[in-house]
Amino acid sequence: MPEDFLTGDRRPLTTVLAANLVSITGNCLTYMGVPWFVLQSTGSAAKAGIVAFCTLLPVVLAALVGGPVIDRIGRRRVSVASDLACGVAVAAIPLLQFAGILHFWMLCVLMAVTGLCRSPGETARGVLLPTLAQRAGMPLTRAAGLYDGAARCAALTGSALGGVLIAVLGAENVLLVDAATFAVAAPLFAFGVRGLSEAQPQRQVEPASLRAYRRELAEGYRFLAATPLLLDLCLLTLVTRGLDQGWSTVLLPVPARKELGGSIDLGLLNAAFGVCALTGALVYGAVGGRFRRWPVFTIAFLIVGLPRFVVAAFTDTFAPLAVIMAVEGLACGVLNPIVATVTYETVPEELRSRVLSATTASVQLVTPLGGDWLRASSWIRSNCPPRC
Repeated sequence: MPEDFLTGDRRPLTTVLAANLVSITGNCLTYMGVPWFVLQSTGSAAKAGIVAFCTLLPVVLAALVGGPVIDRIGRRRVSVASDLACGVAVAAIPLLQFAGILHFWMLCVLMAVTGLCRSPGETARGVLLPTLAQRAGMPLTRAAGLYDGAARCAALTGSALGGVLIAVLGAENVLLVDAATFAVAAPLFAFGVRGLSEAQPQRQVEPASLRAYRRELAEGYRFLAATPLLLDLCLLTLVTRGLDQGWSTVLLPVPARKELGGSIDLGLLNAAFGVCALTGALVYGAVGGRFRRWPVFTIAFLIVGLPRFVVAAFTDTFAPLAVIMAVEGLACGVLNPIVATVTYETVPEELRSRVLSATTASVQLVTPLGGDWLRASSWIRSNCPPRC
């Protein structure tokens, strides 16, 4: 075993967390930069929606069928290739625009490439978390809290940075910055997991073939179907994700625009939720191992669900909404580390890539119908200059 991976060495975990933070920041810049670029260059909100759909649908498709590919190629190679492919595809958009040869269909194809590569890369990084936690001598709960915290920190940073950079540099140049983040994330991850056997191609008894691929893919789905706990978690996440999209794309923006202070108050409410969710993930990672998971999960889940709808139904003022968004953010930050820990403990290592790909697909099925891109597009339409 290489010295870098002796138990108690936190450098590999730290490096992977940094790579994930940079990569997700790049994704957030994409979510902000591409819709703005489309609206500025075409003036069509419908085309922005088409590009969003072309990006998000491949994410789900790749998650549905990508598990065996990750095992065959190797988690290290898949993650690195994913970030490099995303970087090249994103960089090609402004470069083709500067050359005067970018057509709308090219934009759709390039964004489909980013969507197709994104899910396998994220899965390849995520499935290594238990191994990295063990190498670091760290409880899995704490590592899961740090991993989710890094993702939430990236989302906050990327969203805020994206808005500033678009205003200062313009959408085209922001996409070049976006491409640079992927170019940084790829070598970071490659360095962080070098020599780690779990990151290499998994040994396969059967040679690569369509039959072997179908068998390996079916193994992951059979395990998921035979594990009620995982099925329940997938269903809960799918339902809550759908409700959250309704809240964040319609139920919150509409009153924010009509009764509150517009986009400023909407941004502050979302910031309160995001900061508190980050805090909740980090705090649970630090102390969550001292408590039983089921009661904590149940309480947090109940807080995240109904209260915000009740508050919104009875008030249209900023302060109560800010308080409930902050409280729900803290509760939401607790949920993901618990779900991740339970999933890692339930799924055997040899099936982890395939099962986690399947669970990712199941919870992202509603994403092409709305989600982060719709939120970004709505924000952009409300703040875009008149020439758009």
